Amino acid sequence: MSQLVTDISMLWAKYRMVYLTGIANTLILATSATLIGCIIGFLCGILQTIPINSKDSIIKRVFLRLIRIIIRAYVEIFRGTPMILQAVFIFYGMPYFFNISFDNIWTVSIIVVSVNTGAYMAESVRGGIMSIDKGQFEGAKAIGMNHWQTMLYIVLPQTLRNIMPQIGNNYIINVKDTSVMFIIGFSDFFAIHKMVSGAVFKYFPSAFIEMAGYLCLTLLASFLLRRLEKKMAGKSSYELASADQLVMTAGTYKYPEEDGSPFEEKNKD
Repeated sequence: MSQLVTDISMLWAKYRMVYLTGIANTLILATSATLIGCIIGFLCGILQTIPINSKDSIIKRVFLRLIRIIIRAYVEIFRGTPMILQAVFIFYGMPYFFNISFDNIWTVSIIVVSVNTGAYMAESVRGGIMSIDKGQFEGAKAIGMNHWQTMLYIVLPQTLRNIMPQIGNNYIINVKDTSVMFIIGFSDFFAIHKMVSGAVFKYFPSAFIEMAGYLCLTLLASFLLRRLEKKMAGKSSYELASADQLVMTAGTYKYPEEDGSPFEEKNKD
């Protein structure tokens, strides 16, 4: 046990800045990709819930059905394949199929994690939108709102609050799953562990630092996300009004004289 503590202290003292660089890269990638993935998910969720009516033109109905098929294919492909193979396909496969090569590892990593997150978020958003009471859609339509206005001002704010736990869960998953990007050369926290352990041949002490680091990151993220959920949920209790706000306060009434007009003061001269 003492030898383990000695090796961990030695590795942290010697490679502390390298580990911290890997942590920073992991957080930047996970945060940016989660935000982009949420945008993709909300866009896909909105497109999937656009109503298709028999009164619509044939072009609109065909277009909306085609959009739904494309979104469904995107969701099933990226949810049904491992992220590590998606990274390999995009980074190494694009030159074969489309003659596109990526020189920036950051670009590929953000694309892969973002589209993977977007596939999961698309279903979460669709479920969140469908959970909103239909009466709110009908009320928005009654006051003249179109589908996009209804989504922007009424439905999406409630959906965002309802699916915040899922967004937080996806963020924590991304913090850990960015480790698969080492397959294309991305220098995240896990890649730093591989490099350090290969340099000093102390695999378990470096893995211990790695596990402790990931645990601290996920615990901190969970704490901050719970605080955000509570803030978005609002107060847990509300004070009831002690008086009717529509009733005028005492002293503002003008009581008419017995022989005067109820709307005019009696001439006292």
